[in-house]
Amino acid sequence: MAKKAVGLGPLSRRPDNSAFKQQRLPAWSPSLTAQTVLPIFYILAVVCLLLGIWLLITVQNTHQLKVDYTDAGTCERCFELHANNTRTVCTCSVNFYVPRPFPGDVFFYYGLRNFHQNLRRYMDSRDDAQMVGRKNNLKAPSSYCAPFHYDANGVPIAPCGAVANSMFNDSFTLMYHQANGAEVQVPLYRKGIAWYTDKNVKFRNPPTNNTFSLRQAFEGTTRPLYWQHSVYELDDTDSNNNGFINDDLIVWMREAAFPNFKKLYGVLNRAQEPFTEGLPAGNYNISIDYSILCSWRTQLVVNGRKWGSVTVTGFPFGDKPL
Repeated sequence: MAKKAVGLGPLSRRPDNSAFKQQRLPAWSPSLTAQTVLPIFYILAVVCLLLGIWLLITVQNTHQLKVDYTDAGTCERCFELHANNTRTVCTCSVNFYVPRPFPGDVFFYYGLRNFHQNLRRYMDSRDDAQMVGRKNNLKAPSSYCAPFHYDANGVPIAPCGAVANSMFNDSFTLMYHQANGAEVQVPLYRKGIAWYTDKNVKFRNPPTNNTFSLRQAFEGTTRPLYWQHSVYELDDTDSNNNGFINDDLIVWMREAAFPNFKKLYGVLNRAQEPFTEGLPAGNYNISIDYSILCSWRTQLVVNGRKWGSVTVTGFPFGDKPL
């Protein structure tokens, strides 16, 4: 139908006399009856039932074994040592038993309880421009990082802020005790545990080349107060995993939404025996370089606990304790 022109005057704001603007477009108005509605209802019910059964089976095959090592085994000595604000690294070990095999890919996490990474001032205490390797921010950290932007001598801190300063720095060595009495170290992939966008977009090192090393790029800066090593020395086994692109640093810098959380530490390397099929059942020992978190001495942590977990995940990424 052709449009009818509307002239000036009191009716000038009237919509055009078209099928679209006058709501005369063809429409389908179904006639709902029991014969048409009930089959659709039953089909959708069957689909939802099958989906629920599949999700339930998948979750049943997802298991988690949690080991709280805060004051377990010989770590009780380390816990008491750090309760007195001692900042030295303490080594301890905890024995545990895996009652059933963990087939397939196995993920190792560290976890914290009552660690409030979701506080607004804590989350703001970082310099994202510094973390992408900008030279200006490397030597002049953002004021949001205060009081962790300069040390007592006025040297800029890299990386700055409370988030980086409180980075989880316990390290683990997992040993498997075989039936014949031999001990085998459980091999872990310690790289590739961060999100791709974080590793390649949000975190970058300052520019380097064959004659200008990463150590030289960070000259004029100092490490965070509670770190044991400088940011360019975080990984002594892989020089490409140092600086702001260190996987452990990137994983920690993605703050958790809740005070009880876990973060990925490593993935089982299934290329070696006897771990080709997954993690076998049996006795294990975990050796821990037990370090203090700077936030342990602040209000970020109240009656905090530290733990590690072994997890086999499925599609829903759920956890089911053994």
